[in-house]
Amino acid sequence: MSLYGMLRTGVSGMNAQSNKLATISDNIANSGTTGYKRASTEFSSLLLQSNGGQYNSGAVNTDVRYAVSAQGASNYTTSGTDLMIQGSGFFVVQDSSNQTYLTRAGSFQVDASTGNLVNTAGFTLMGYDISGGTANVILNSTEGMVPVNLAAAKFSANPTTEGVFGANLPLGATPSVAINNQSSSLTTYDNLGNAVTLDITFSYAPGTDAVVDDPATGPDETAAAVPGTWTMSITNRATGEELSNQALSFDGTGNLDIADPTLDIAIPGGSTMVLDISNMTNLNGSYTPTVAEVNGNAASLVKNVSIGDDGIVSALDSKGNKIPLYQIPLALVASPDNLQPRAGNVFLPTTESGNIQMATANEGGAGYVQAGALENSTVDMATELTEMIVAQRDYTANSKVVQTGSELLDVLMNLKR
Repeated sequence: MSLYGMLRTGVSGMNAQSNKLATISDNIANSGTTGYKRASTEFSSLLLQSNGGQYNSGAVNTDVRYAVSAQGASNYTTSGTDLMIQGSGFFVVQDSSNQTYLTRAGSFQVDASTGNLVNTAGFTLMGYDISGGTANVILNSTEGMVPVNLAAAKFSANPTTEGVFGANLPLGATPSVAINNQSSSLTTYDNLGNAVTLDITFSYAPGTDAVVDDPATGPDETAAAVPGTWTMSITNRATGEELSNQALSFDGTGNLDIADPTLDIAIPGGSTMVLDISNMTNLNGSYTPTVAEVNGNAASLVKNVSIGDDGIVSALDSKGNKIPLYQIPLALVASPDNLQPRAGNVFLPTTESGNIQMATANEGGAGYVQAGALENSTVDMATELTEMIVAQRDYTANSKVVQTGSELLDVLMNLKR
């Protein structure tokens, strides 16, 4: 081995240990950073071809890796907007230039100037606006996502767009026996938060019973029974205007049997409500409503905001209503450890990590959202200090190689003196 090769190898080893010490220092400095993922320096050898009894020294190469897929411990807080992901997903955030990133740092607070949820690094949490209905999640893109903004949730009114109604309609002794009309009502809301009461009336039209001719007086002929029919009518109580009229039919087990069990109801001054009536039955028993639910709410002051484990951000108003505002999705990549880290504890997808795949919480293996908690750093201080001592010793040993090489060169240069 040449003396110069010895020097180069020693310097390579010092550089490698310097890189290791640099990652250790970053880990120690960020041991208290929410969602920080530990960095490590991995070594690989660089060998040169040697001939016969002559050895050509090589070097050492370093590769910095981040354990992005490692789950940090939970740190519970008193803030309902502190968010932690229990699972492998990531929050989608944006910076001031609208560049999209992924992060696990969920220390979000309301920004006073914009009303957006922003974490300590200044990145804005992104989600889907579901105030007008369910989210349309695009699986391979962040298109359609908007900043999660709570400024508009101080005083709100939402029109009714969806509803579910179900009831059991009584079954007569025979088709020809009349059955009294039955009725219920629903309160819905227009665009301004005004209550609109809808009256639901079920009317029965009798059928005919089966008739069997007397064999003694005529041929034995049977006339089939014609079942009675129910009709569902929905009217606006204030004006008496009929908004829907639907004939109902039931199968042999008493379950609703119509082609489309949804009704489009145009709420006066509001939106069209899609009313699901698939829970209607016609069984032997009294008239019994089983489900009656609609969305929307009257204008009221928002008292609080809650975030569920499904990622849905809801406003809680002064009347106890829970008003869905946003859906926080979770992003997945095939190889999270190959994400590119950036300042602010965020990550960018790379060719090695794979493209972003969007999922909703509790679905697709992304995990769930836990409000009132933060993910701790994955740094173990004892491990880092131990690694630092080892790297320091290794650096010193490599410096001794350089020092020895320098002394040998001095001996060589002084041979002719």
